[in-house]
Amino acid sequence: MTTDIDTLATALYVRTDDLLKDAPHLAPWRPKVGLKPRLTDAELVTLAVIQALPGFTSEARFLRHARVHLRHLFRYLPGQSGYNKRLRKASGLVKAVIRLLAVDTTLWTDDVWLADSTPVECGRSRQTAQRSDLAGWAEYGYCASHSRFFWGLRLHLVRTPGGLPVAFALTGAKADERTTLLDILTVDPDLVADRPGQTLIADRNYYGRDFEHALADAGIELLRPARKGEAERPGAALFKPLRQVIESINQTLKAQLDLERHGGRTKPGVIARVLQRILALTAAIWHNDHTDQPVKRSLTAYDH
Repeated sequence: MTTDIDTLATALYVRTDDLLKDAPHLAPWRPKVGLKPRLTDAELVTLAVIQALPGFTSEARFLRHARVHLRHLFRYLPGQSGYNKRLRKASGLVKAVIRLLAVDTTLWTDDVWLADSTPVECGRSRQTAQRSDLAGWAEYGYCASHSRFFWGLRLHLVRTPGGLPVAFALTGAKADERTTLLDILTVDPDLVADRPGQTLIADRNYYGRDFEHALADAGIELLRPARKGEAERPGAALFKPLRQVIESINQTLKAQLDLERHGGRTKPGVIARVLQRILALTAAIWHNDHTDQPVKRSLTAYDH
């Protein structure tokens, strides 16, 4: 197996198709009466990944490219409107494929997790903030890592040091990181049920006696830098290099997968596009892991 986008697409299509055969309820709902889609759900998921990896932020431009360069992989390619609507309706399937691929890697069993959140900007003008369909969910927030204010959302990520997304949530920009993390673990209790002694490394914003007790009850040991006035905490030597790892993973999502250039204008649209990028990152790591690549998170082989 080689590391090029055609091989990744083929492997992903087969894996998704097998999933849908074993669990057909994961397919997006459609009426029993009507024309059968010419593009299968497995092909739709594969097409979404192929769009994200080379950095196509415009669906229309990507489909023009696909009609010239991807005919050997897809017998039929939809129009931009049909592709967009189907991708929005396939969010449940995309989440299932993300978890399927993540579990099927050697990184999934890593006993160390990194937790952080990163901005997902949704607009820059006051008029956008007032008139957007995202108003009320998207809000003004502050990114301490880059010393800037923004209007939009936050992507909360739990990942391995190798960059594999383990769990995630998309919230308003002011959502409390601690509450969101506990909600993630509550919604998916199986995530930690079989992981005794899991270590979670986070920044100093993940603090509080009740918060740490809740993590301890779930079998998770929290390591974080000491806040002002606190005594030095265990694991202090790890925080500075791992901070760079976290920022590097965020940069992969933002610079290579264009997380903040998602183009979503509605809640379903933003969700679909963010999931598309998490899926693309997970699929690349999954394929690199199965092909024994030294850097699992590298997208270089798939960005052209």
